[in-house]
Amino acid sequence: MAGLQAQYAPSMYIGLWTRIEGFERESLTRLLEAREVVQATILRATIHLVSRADFWPFLIAIRDARRDWYHRVIRNSVGPAELTEAAKSLRELLRERPVKRAEIDQLYGPEVRGGVGMHLDMVRVPPTGTWARRRADLFGLAEDWVSPPEITVEAARELLVRRYLGGFGPAHRSEIADWAGLSVTDVAKVLATMELRRFRDERGRELVDLPDQPLPDPETPAPVRFLPTYDATLLAHARRTLILPEEHRTKVFHVRMPQSIGTFLVDGQVAGTWTVSKTGVVSWEPFDKLPASVRRQVNTEAEALTAFHTTPPPPRPKPPPKPRP
Repeated sequence: MAGLQAQYAPSMYIGLWTRIEGFERESLTRLLEAREVVQATILRATIHLVSRADFWPFLIAIRDARRDWYHRVIRNSVGPAELTEAAKSLRELLRERPVKRAEIDQLYGPEVRGGVGMHLDMVRVPPTGTWARRRADLFGLAEDWVSPPEITVEAARELLVRRYLGGFGPAHRSEIADWAGLSVTDVAKVLATMELRRFRDERGRELVDLPDQPLPDPETPAPVRFLPTYDATLLAHARRTLILPEEHRTKVFHVRMPQSIGTFLVDGQVAGTWTVSKTGVVSWEPFDKLPASVRRQVNTEAEALTAFHTTPPPPRPKPPPKPRP
């Protein structure tokens, strides 16, 4: 899946639920607590959920490019030197305990807090950033949360490209670059060292993929699926008209809703949107009239997503009693 965007915490839960049969909300929360998956600001300076094994390679692959982008694009009074000093100070504080976003703002100011992550590797610490506590506003020191491996930037970037192609290939190198936040030149250097399958799209552009990736028959039926807000298959860096037809794009992305909205797929294409009420009931609205058989399939999936929202989590086991002195 090449990581899951997680600016809105429920999106990563729903993103896994729609892809993994039998997935339960509490299982992801437990994985976050066990540090088997990690939530952090990574690709395109946005919050992502990645596996423990992928966390450091992803971060090392894009760290310099992300920092350069920040200082080139973000115009404020805080320069690299000030952020470097703030990062040193914040690292010492994070070695003692996790720190909330409000405390960082109080100590350094919002502008420093917005950029200090470009100079200090941090993670979002549970229970914040979970289904139960959705605002991911508690920070921890990445090197203490997950031990960094010995890996070069080149090896990290190759793994990053492999993860993208595993989730989204075949793809053009510019799509990989936009997703990763790297330059097309940097991506081309990585691709030049890899064994790849090569294709041509309708415009004659070269598409690449991993050599062992399956290519389903075009007539393979695709079941109805509900996608969450921020799902990577629909974001602007992957303008995939086979999934989101252009005539429907402005219904999903517009000036007042740049992050997209919940959508559902029929036969692999976006066919409408969905919302969830305060009580967890999912309702949906198609873009065009759907056959009765398809409406039944969408209703069935909506009911399952309603159950996912409304089923209470199982009780946590109580900790063993402390021995008496």
